[in-house]
Amino acid sequence: MAKSFVAINSSTNSSWLLLVSFFLIVATSLRQSEAAVYNVLSYGAKPDGRSDSTQAFQRAWSSACTSAAPATVYVPQGNFVLGPVVFTGPCKSRILFQIAGTLVAPSNYWSLGNSGYWILFIKVTRVQVYGGTLNAQGSGYWACRSSGKSCPVGAMSISFQWSSDVVISGITSMNSQMFHIAIANSANVLIRNVKIRAPAQSPNTDGIHISSSTGVTVVSSSIMTGDDCISIGPGSKNVWIKRIVCGPGHGISVGSLGVNANEDGVENVTVTGAVFTGTQNGVRIKSWARPSNGFARTISFRNILMKNVFNPIIIDQNYCPSTNCPNQNSGVKISRVTYKNIKGTSATQVAMNFTCSPTNPCWGIALQNIELTYLTKQATSSCKNAGGSSSGIVVPRSCF
Repeated sequence: MAKSFVAINSSTNSSWLLLVSFFLIVATSLRQSEAAVYNVLSYGAKPDGRSDSTQAFQRAWSSACTSAAPATVYVPQGNFVLGPVVFTGPCKSRILFQIAGTLVAPSNYWSLGNSGYWILFIKVTRVQVYGGTLNAQGSGYWACRSSGKSCPVGAMSISFQWSSDVVISGITSMNSQMFHIAIANSANVLIRNVKIRAPAQSPNTDGIHISSSTGVTVVSSSIMTGDDCISIGPGSKNVWIKRIVCGPGHGISVGSLGVNANEDGVENVTVTGAVFTGTQNGVRIKSWARPSNGFARTISFRNILMKNVFNPIIIDQNYCPSTNCPNQNSGVKISRVTYKNIKGTSATQVAMNFTCSPTNPCWGIALQNIELTYLTKQATSSCKNAGGSSSGIVVPRSCF
């Protein structure tokens, strides 16, 4: 065997040198990877659920961000209390933020103040947040809001702003004061296998909010909350949403749009493979009854199951929860919206409701293979200032 090996080795000397070089590179890379793991415990974090570990997390991030090799910020098991914290880029290499334990917001909701965020990543590239639990302890803040007292603006649990090539995977977000996950002014973001939980009556606790971003994918996630499971705001383009379980909550919404007279539109959004259970809405597009140059176009809702949903299919361009838009019409232009293979039950008789702007009617709405029922009665559809087409089985009957 030794002679045979020597013979092979001598006849393929250049290949052997390449092989040795390869293993040396791998070994070096492994050593660099080991050296580039930054455990928050090493920076003073305490997993006791009482001590403030904000500065320790900040120091661990700074070390990872300046690492020339790919780096890992590691959060071991335990409960780590964090106040508002900002993780700023750009960084030298890619970073894995790996959470095995639980991040806990201070029990006093004033501790998050009026910052609007709890955990904020800004101007980062090639960052992955993986695993763990975020517990924002939002109940005190919700109680403040319901009492009518003076309250802070509230904090989003985890936010990415001005970032790209981001992955958020396997996290559980509980009881956020406001939005659980917020993506703004970012590109190429993947959100997968997340679990979001908040009571049905918790205000403005959107599961995932996307705004002014492009190339956002949300897949294989379960969202139970007090507001939209997923909301898609102005400036969002190329959004793909697949295999979402939603309920309780307000459904998946494009909007609200038209808050401002000048705002970017929403374009190329697909929602497929979603299940809605007991939600206020299923798939919704909503805009304020105000002048606006905004738009929503090339939107596709398909392969969706509704279970006792109050408004399974709805476009609402008369959204005006305050009193500052009386006798006005929405300027948002809604077009090329497709509803395909949507089945299930409606909790109200009007299963499809298209209430569009009289000055900017909805057009290009396509219905294909819709089967929605209402108790023992026949479900109905309602159209105002909306036009489109239908094909295949459409129940309730199209009102176009």
